Amino acid sequence: MKKHIKGLHHVTSMAADAQVNNAFFTQTLGLRRVKKTVNFDDPGTYHLYYGDKTGTPGSVMTYFPFGQMPKGKRGNGEVGVTEFAVAKDTLGFWQDRLSEQGVTGLSRSTFLGENRLAFDGSDGDGFALVETERSGRTAWTSAGVDEETGILGFHGARFRLNDAAATAELLTFMGYEKDETDGNVTRYRIEDGNAARTIDLEELPGASSAYQGAGSVHHIAFAVENRAAQDEMRKALLDTGYQVTPVIDRDYFHAIYFRTPGGILFEIATNEPGFDRDEDTAHLGEALKLPAMYQPYRSRIESALPVLAQRR
Repeated sequence: MKKHIKGLHHVTSMAADAQVNNAFFTQTLGLRRVKKTVNFDDPGTYHLYYGDKTGTPGSVMTYFPFGQMPKGKRGNGEVGVTEFAVAKDTLGFWQDRLSEQGVTGLSRSTFLGENRLAFDGSDGDGFALVETERSGRTAWTSAGVDEETGILGFHGARFRLNDAAATAELLTFMGYEKDETDGNVTRYRIEDGNAARTIDLEELPGASSAYQGAGSVHHIAFAVENRAAQDEMRKALLDTGYQVTPVIDRDYFHAIYFRTPGGILFEIATNEPGFDRDEDTAHLGEALKLPAMYQPYRSRIESALPVLAQRR
């Protein structure tokens, strides 16, 4: 099978409050809100997308703010850490900025030669900034974050698992190659893709299972170029015994989903058509965009959703 997976496409998590979530990503982290839409299954809940200028695959963090939902519990069977890439020699800036803004969980470390700054999201999400090469990426500049210090996109993600063997086998099937191991964490890397290319498997035998809620990753999405590549991946997964959904049109990409042996929900999403299919690039994320099935109910939906600050 050809190596169709090109790295990460997006990561989708859950939050308790849309306004707090919006402020954290656009103001504290300085990302661009590239799309303001609603959950396909619950139009009373936003689906918010944050990323670089155009929402390049491999840069987009998305959220379902499900009202005042309980906070999730960290543990095995989840994406424990979502990693953002920043340029080298910028962690000092970020540590000062996040500390001044009251962000918790700040901790500096090094893993496989890369400098890292761990921090908590507004719902206790597990995040890290990792110093790495720019790889041709340009940061969005906003809220006091300039092009030199801004977030470039994803670096990768770290899974927490009771036993990593089956997930490692799946990643290898998807085109990832085993890299280095440090302690109980082994890195898998995809080549010839985008810059969001690493998955780290942290093995924690006997640890308690995660419980999803606010601050938990709902699913992690891997990028393919187009529908043809996605169809090949879907057939290969089905032939291997995975239960895979039909292709679902998410307006800005097409998606398929399946549950991994470790319990994490995977998505494979197309790079096309992109977030500029229904908005000019200069105004991404400003207007509420609705799936066609909800357009007749726009006024009712808009009146029920909380007002969000316009992006800056």
